[in-house]
Amino acid sequence: MPGFGDIVQKAFYLGVGLASYAGEKAGGKLAELRSQVQKLADEMVARGEMNTEEARRFVEDMMKQAQQPQTPADNAEKTTPSEPRRIEILEEDEEPTVKETSTENVDNLRDQVLKLQEELKRLQHDQ
Repeated sequence: MPGFGDIVQKAFYLGVGLASYAGEKAGGKLAELRSQVQKLADEMVARGEMNTEEARRFVEDMMKQAQQPQTPADNAEKTTPSEPRRIEILEEDEEPTVKETSTENVDNLRDQVLKLQEELKRLQHDQ
């Protein structure tokens, strides 16, 4: 019959083994993530969407975010709200709210940026 000391020792070794295994798995996932992020950054550099310094910072920032533990606030955003989302019904003669106006502005700015990117690509190909 094994003694109490043997059981404690086996429990300790099991804990160390599990911690080591978890560390190896996490290290493998981080290495895989770094590879994917680096590939994405390389593609963006190749397309001219960012320079090499921006790509390096992008990879470093993404790895820092991946290594940070999730806080309860992060999990709270993913849960469903306690009350239903409010829907505002406007009459035809009512003016749009500030939120709707800002959404239109964002869409307009996004269109302008896309047009400028296309123009830049065209100018780069012409050179």
